[in-house]
Amino acid sequence: MATISPNSHDTHSTSVKSGWSTRRLAITAFFCALSFVMTFVKIPIFPPAPYLTFDPSGIVSFVAAYVFGPSMGVLVCVITWVVRTLFSFNPYGHIMAILATVTLIVPAVLVCRRSPDTKGLIAGMVLGSVVSVAACVLGNIVITPLYTAVSVPDVIAMIVPILIPFNLLKAIISCIVTALVKNPVTKAIGS
Repeated sequence: MATISPNSHDTHSTSVKSGWSTRRLAITAFFCALSFVMTFVKIPIFPPAPYLTFDPSGIVSFVAAYVFGPSMGVLVCVITWVVRTLFSFNPYGHIMAILATVTLIVPAVLVCRRSPDTKGLIAGMVLGSVVSVAACVLGNIVITPLYTAVSVPDVIAMIVPILIPFNLLKAIISCIVTALVKNPVTKAIGS
């Protein structure tokens, strides 16, 4: 995994200690802007529950995490959904989006960084998917009743037929697309 070194010879550094050069700030802003735009793309991927949609913004955060580290992926995700709240006040849905993305990308990238081969990539993505699905199920049990008329027992009844397959499908799509684009993106930005 490539990272920008704090000791790089960037003449436009904004902070030598943190390693945040003007270039890195611009790349972060690009990832955040792209992720934000992707939040408006809603793809129904699970026919039994067409009201649940997939947006590709998490893929952008996932790629940012692979290129610059998990903290960058979390930063892109959180900034995206905080800004998105200004356009569509849905704090509960946005909290769920952050939860789903962060719990997928952090374990996946941490495992991949320890074992940066294909086996590590697959192991990380499997672990991240399992953690994300579990977090989404628990998050739905707690959060869904707060902003919908769906009760906790009704959410629990949806775990096997809807919540697990939908969130697993989201995680699989995010993992596959990220695995396909992370190397070309890394080369394109020169990290």
